[in-house]
Amino acid sequence: MADFILEVENLKKYYGPVKAVDGVSFKIKQGSIFTLLGPNGAGKTTTIEIIEGLRVPDEGKVIFMGREISRVGNKEKEHIGVSLQETNLIPYLTVRETLDMFKSIFSKSLDIDEVLKMISLDDKANTYIKNLSGGQRQRLVIGLAMINDPLILFLDEPTTGLDPQARRNTWDILLELKKRGKTIVLTTHYMEEAEFLSDWVCIMDYGKIIKEGDPKSLIKSLAKESLIEAEVDANSSILERLKSTNLDFVYDTKHKRLILKTDDILSTIDLLLRLSKENSLQIKDLVIRQPNLEDVFLSLTGRTLREE
Repeated sequence: MADFILEVENLKKYYGPVKAVDGVSFKIKQGSIFTLLGPNGAGKTTTIEIIEGLRVPDEGKVIFMGREISRVGNKEKEHIGVSLQETNLIPYLTVRETLDMFKSIFSKSLDIDEVLKMISLDDKANTYIKNLSGGQRQRLVIGLAMINDPLILFLDEPTTGLDPQARRNTWDILLELKKRGKTIVLTTHYMEEAEFLSDWVCIMDYGKIIKEGDPKSLIKSLAKESLIEAEVDANSSILERLKSTNLDFVYDTKHKRLILKTDDILSTIDLLLRLSKENSLQIKDLVIRQPNLEDVFLSLTGRTLREE
């Protein structure tokens, strides 16, 4: 098999004047975790739905397993597993019965007991869907996506709404799938999740890929040693004053967080305190930390992931 299980070239999807996907290209290595990040409306869901065969592109190529395909058909779907943002399951079926129902759709499938063990639900096999916890339900959804033993899984925000422990359990499952040679295409609203799991990240905005790379390289690209972050109720005049300095900063309006990028912590704090005193600016919760993937996202888009 080729090194790249999936290649996308110049993918486009327009809805009238709206360029939902505007010339997107990327490659996904076999056996890797590939993450597509972007604000709501960036075009990532449309891109994924085209690759899954749920939408037809206006232009562009999709190369799957080394072969260009005009559209994703039944042959390709045999090798694809999909978990959507919301999956409606039948509440009065058991876990085993639900897996068996999905198994019957495919010509090739895994043993149900094997899947139950992989998703840590072997002790819940005879439990009704309505009685599962949120984390157990999400693990089942991943199990349904892999029941046909796919080469590539598309998981759309698989840990949204889960508590930290359930989220970590899901991460363990995804890493185990990667060890088994599966390729995972992930979308997520959790930056720490993308940073922890991903081999490659594409950041998308306004229908285009604006930056891509492995998480460490993306973070390193900020070329700053430290970040100073504080809660600041800043008005437009204060932000203009900050722009007139040499400070490299981003202001998150939604959360009122000022993030300053610096190689000189002491002088930057000194300047920030002087500006706050001169402008009666109240500073709370000041922290000094190292850059992370969310800082890369903010530096590229100027907004938080959850903003529309």
